[in-house]
Amino acid sequence: MIQFLLDKKIHRIESCDPTQTVLEWLREDQVRTGTKEGCAEGDCGACTVVIGELIDDAVRYRAVNACIYFLPMLDGKELVTVETLGSAQNLHPVQQAMADGNATQCGFCTPGFVMSLFASYQQSDPALPDQTDDVLAGNLCRCTGYAPIQKAAESLQPDETEKRRFGGPETVAALNSIQPTTGTVSGFSDPNFETERHYFAPLTEAELVDLLAQHPGAILIAGATDVGLWVTKQHRLLETTISLHQVEALQTLKQDGPDLRIGAMVRYSDAWTRLQSLHPDLGELVRRLGSVQVRNSGTIGGNIANGSPIGDMPPPLIALSSRLELAGPDGVRQLPLEDFFIEYGKQDLRPGEYVRAVLVPPLAPNILFRTYKISKRFNQDISALCGAFALGIEEGQVISARIAFGGLAGTPKRAEACEAALIGAPWNDETIHRAADAILEDFTPLTDMRASRDYRMKTAQNLLHKAFLESRSETRTRILQAT
Repeated sequence: MIQFLLDKKIHRIESCDPTQTVLEWLREDQVRTGTKEGCAEGDCGACTVVIGELIDDAVRYRAVNACIYFLPMLDGKELVTVETLGSAQNLHPVQQAMADGNATQCGFCTPGFVMSLFASYQQSDPALPDQTDDVLAGNLCRCTGYAPIQKAAESLQPDETEKRRFGGPETVAALNSIQPTTGTVSGFSDPNFETERHYFAPLTEAELVDLLAQHPGAILIAGATDVGLWVTKQHRLLETTISLHQVEALQTLKQDGPDLRIGAMVRYSDAWTRLQSLHPDLGELVRRLGSVQVRNSGTIGGNIANGSPIGDMPPPLIALSSRLELAGPDGVRQLPLEDFFIEYGKQDLRPGEYVRAVLVPPLAPNILFRTYKISKRFNQDISALCGAFALGIEEGQVISARIAFGGLAGTPKRAEACEAALIGAPWNDETIHRAADAILEDFTPLTDMRASRDYRMKTAQNLLHKAFLESRSETRTRILQAT
């Protein structure tokens, strides 16, 4: 059984399709049609809802994409939809600002914009950007009515009385009453496929290890920002799923000796400020990685475990000498992050193992670090290429080099020939040209819908030149937006 709060009422669902999305449940089961389906892949924001989570006896509200958020993941949380905010006779201040500013045309995308702005209005998320453009980067308007929407957003003056309608003592008490005390188990008989499907949400790592032993073919769910598309776009039938979002031990974000320990279930939005404190480029990379909605669901551990060759976080984490912690029936082991990726679609995961955490060491004082994301759109786009450079330079000479790229091979991979061309050489133009040529020995990129082979290679070489030029100039060649 799953339990969650909606409109101040506790909803209890004994059995459901484990991969039914919140969007489907709202529209088809509850006939709450304010939440729209536009892309069904977390890109357009028309399906945006807000999730309230109990953290330290207070409710933290975050915008998420209902189209790729599975219904069982609501267990123990509050769901807020556009219908919850107000009615035609009593509009919420966000809705009123949109109406007063004529900030809607066809109206299809409007509820999603309202919900993103509502999450910002509540300001319960310390990782939420200050800039309106960043807050709304995950919401698309096909009528191109962005100017009045932005003006409406900027006109909002938070009303403390209105804000207290949400997350007050009554809501805290209700959420406390439905927090899971045992691992969630839900079965679903699908008459269309004559099969029994299961959803598990363990509370502890011990329970997780037992479940993986009992169900070796189970799909692990972290943020579902990838797995959700398997269901909505590929129409895959997932017979057994194990959600990790209730395993508290996997949500650790703390200093572990000199390292920053990022648990596998730490979301991008939670890790953002800590990564930015390590280096501004890391903060900028996370800001451009998806939208607020995607970062509020997606996890760094899930991105690594998925093994995508164009995932944005592995290249900089590899360049920083990060280590991966894996756990399973034989205990815990660590390995360099780059060794986890064996080949396309294959990672170094033994039977019953799962990604537990990534350990990120601090930057040494003599390290020049840069990371760059190249994509067709600046915001909310998958990379064609991501490059990261960690170069140790002393007295004008390169004493160490770790360079990693995503998008040039079947896995995130170090540019070892390029590194070798740099180490021991003077940090000058001639060395950079020689090292850039060496990248040709490291990779044979492919041509696909995001970029051609030649574009990828030339861009990778140019990124090395860019890092060099930035190191020699007092003014960066790009401006990092404050987050």
